[in-house]
Order: sequence, then structure tokens, then C-alpha cells
Amino acid sequence: MLIVEVGGTVGDIESLPFLEAIRQLKFDLGDGNVLYAHVTLVPWLKTADELKTKPTQHSVKELREIGIQPDVLICRSDRALPQEIKAKIALFCNLPAEAVISAPDVDTIYRLPLVFQEEGLGDKLCTLLNIWTRHPDLSVWEDLVNRYLHTDQNAVIGIVGKYVHLVESYKSLNEAVVHGGMSHRARTELRFISSDDLEEGRLDELEGVDGILVPGGFGERGTEGKIAAIRYARENDVPFLGICLGMQLAVVEFARNVVGLERANSREFDDSTPHPVIDLMEEQKEITMKGGTMRLGSYPCKLKVGSLAHRIYGAEEIQERHRHRFEVNSAYLPQLAEAGLKAAGMSPDGLLPETVEFEGHRWFFGCQFHPEYKSKPTRPHPVFHSFVRAALEFRQARDLTAENKPKAKGKKGKGASKKELGESVTSGKELASAAILPVSPGGVSAES
Repeated sequence: MLIVEVGGTVGDIESLPFLEAIRQLKFDLGDGNVLYAHVTLVPWLKTADELKTKPTQHSVKELREIGIQPDVLICRSDRALPQEIKAKIALFCNLPAEAVISAPDVDTIYRLPLVFQEEGLGDKLCTLLNIWTRHPDLSVWEDLVNRYLHTDQNAVIGIVGKYVHLVESYKSLNEAVVHGGMSHRARTELRFISSDDLEEGRLDELEGVDGILVPGGFGERGTEGKIAAIRYARENDVPFLGICLGMQLAVVEFARNVVGLERANSREFDDSTPHPVIDLMEEQKEITMKGGTMRLGSYPCKLKVGSLAHRIYGAEEIQERHRHRFEVNSAYLPQLAEAGLKAAGMSPDGLLPETVEFEGHRWFFGCQFHPEYKSKPTRPHPVFHSFVRAALEFRQARDLTAENKPKAKGKKGKGASKKELGESVTSGKELASAAILPVSPGGVSAES
């Protein structure tokens, strides 16, 4: 079974070659082997107090003009479509009424499989493609929805980036954090914090978060704000997760403020830095085309036994997906390790640091790869499972301290001890057995 999505809007010149390709596909393979499902809009006009079907009718008209007759219409709207609207769409779009599927807004995207089953989408697709199958068991999705809506606890995760005004920019990351929360029957509130605001000194935006996540990105803008957020997490013992650029900036922050390497930076942002703790590999430096320097795809990584990374995954070797150009400069690893920031995950040849962690912190973890790419709602990635767990424990300890006694004065940057607050990380196997949802061992789903 091959599922092909042609994005864009019908009628745009950019998508015409692809639409022509799928038109020919049905001509070549024949009916019963190819099915066209078209997603359309059925807007509700408040002033007219009615649903309007004209956008759907015109969209289908455009498709039919180039030789494609949709077999199924999936109609997006802010509410369920009444039967008379479905009949009207079917009449003017030349397909049966049962092939018009309502796709209303829902409280969680994970309810959609249940909605589509109620609409009969699965049965219609199987009939048109001549697929014989048993009645679907959607109990897993029912349980997911129940767990998402009925939570026992919650944590606030601060996502620090420069694209926070477009939250869909971090969609896969957002959902991976939600997956980690659902594995604990916990609601994860995502608070998007502009790194530009932090550069202006507005660190108060970080107050009240139970975990700080700095995602990947490209370009210099906002990097100093991200570094400020990382320093805040390190000094205040707030659980921290840095992904790709987030890990690289954690190394920069530590090199500057703990190791004492003045003007330490990445060559991506400062080519004249005296301490390029982030740099291109030697074999990359002569390549002028950026695409040629990208490390893309899945790579193996060996984890140091007893490290935080090893406890998260419960494995000594993992396979994770990459998408980046610059690397942590291995020449600085001894200085960083002596001060407490250690590379517990390395490439098999021992040349490229893949993960870093700070031993003097409750949960401080950075990874060069993108674990969010492998997370699923039914099998959360172990990194997000562990990160959310640490955030929940941090929140519980903070609430307990606030209830029972006034906040004691201590050294700046020091939070309560791990003994007082409880160990934040157990082994991957223990995490998996304690989780409500099965955690993917080594970041790889069983079904993969």
C-alpha cells in the first residue's frame, strides 16, 4: 500500500506536474488499484449562519478539468456536516453521499481515527480498493484520547526559539513532547518563548516552567537568547533538553560560563572566535555548497554505560536521525569533561560527539540528532518520556516545597538536591515498565 500526498492547492501551477502524474497512475494501474481522496474546505460563515459548499465544488471542478474525479471527499470544517450538506456536495461533485466524509475540528488530533471510523471512511476505502479485512480495533486510539483528556498531573515545558510566532514550525517536536506526557498520563502545557525577548533581558518569561527545551535551527538571530535560557536552566536546576543547535549552544554556554573560554562560539556564527567549540569537520571545510556539508539520515551512536544517556535508552548502541552541518569540536572535550559536561554518546569511530550531559544537574541532556522524528503517540521516544518525567518531578518537588516551608536561601544557581527531590532518571527498561505507554527501546518503534 502506497500513500501519496500532493500538497498545495488545486489550481496552483506548482502542483500541476504532480497532479498529472497521479492522473496517469490510475490510467496505468486501473480502477481498484488507485484511489483519489481529496481534502477540501467547507467554511462556516457566521454572518450567514450556514455552511458554504462552493469552495469544495470549485476545488473538485478544477480537479475534474485536468482529468481527476475524486473517489472520496474529506471535508474540513469547524463542525460536523449535516446529512443535507453531504447530499448537496455529492450531487454537485459527482460522487455518492457516503463518499463525503466530515472532518470537523476536534479536541485532540488523536481523535480523528475515531471520527473517520464513525464516518465510514475505512469501510469506503476498503470497498473501493477491494481490500478484505476484519473490523478495525481502535481501542488503542480510544485509550490515547482518554489519556490525553483525563490527566493526573501536568508540567509546563518552555520551548525557546525564534520561530515561536509560527508554532507549527515545531510541530513534530510539539507532538513528541505531548507523547512523552501521555506516557505518564500527564498534560504537557507548551509555553513558546521568543529567544529574541530573552536577548533583551526578559528572563522572567522562563519563570514557572518545569522544563526548558531548545530545539534545532539555523542562523545567528536569537542564539544569545537561547544561550541565556540554557544558562538559566543550568543554574536553577531546571530540566533541560537541547536538540541539534540546542545541544551545540549548550556546549557554547558551558564553555563560556563554566570553563571560562572567553568568546567561545560556533564558527557558524563567529568565524573569528578564538574558541570554536562548534565547528565543521576538516573534510567539510573545502565544500562550498551547503547541501554537501549536511549530515543527513540515520547514524549509529554508542552510549557510555552508566551515563544519563544510557539510563534513558537502556541500551549501549542506538540509531538516530540527523540533519545538521556543524559538530562539537572534539578538541575541547577534555576541558568540558573536566568541568562536568561530558559527551556520553559518540559515533562508533569515536570522533563525533552525539550527546552531552552535565553531571551536576538533575536532568541536563543535549543530543545532536532529532529524537522527535521517531516518536509516536503509541510509542513515545525515550528521550521525551524521560524529559517529561524529570519535569513532572521538578514541579512536584517545587509545589511540595512551596506548601510545606518557605524557600530556604542557598547558593546561587543551586536547587534542591537529588536526594531531597528524588532521582529523576531510571534505566530505559525501568522507564518502559513504569510507563502507561510502551517506550520505544533505543528510540526505535517495534513496528519499525
